[in-house]
Amino acid sequence: MSVTIRAADKRDTAALAEMIEEIERFYGSTEFQPFEERRSQVEEALFGSPPLASALVVEDERGDIVGLAAYSFLWPAAGSSHSLFLKELYVRDTLRRQGVGARLMDELRALAAARPGCSRVEWMADRDNPVARAFYKSRGFAESDGKIVYRVDSETA
Repeated sequence: MSVTIRAADKRDTAALAEMIEEIERFYGSTEFQPFEERRSQVEEALFGSPPLASALVVEDERGDIVGLAAYSFLWPAAGSSHSLFLKELYVRDTLRRQGVGARLMDELRALAAARPGCSRVEWMADRDNPVARAFYKSRGFAESDGKIVYRVDSETA
């Protein structure tokens, strides 16, 4: 199947809101926020002023969104440079193992290389996701043991 990878635009908002629920299901969630609330948050995050994040979308031959890479630029990284931080890489199961994820990673690396002052691409993978870890390893990416992730919900902060 032929796919196109492109920057998300406002017309993708509803499809991305649907994909967010699909991603949540993939990670085991059973409770989801109402669609309209999710759609509004996607629109604000990607197209608000200023936007909080950016996304690449994978579009199939029918024009359906079948994957995404959501990312932000973070500062500082090495010295006073910044990094492209990949928050979510997701490809619908019907297209996995067909090179789509690898193409998304290549696009992200190209975006980082084209942005002046961007010194690296960074991301995280769950320790209990051997498929993702094997994918990254197959692309030649090494795991880093240098960081521990902390998280607190905003309601309890």
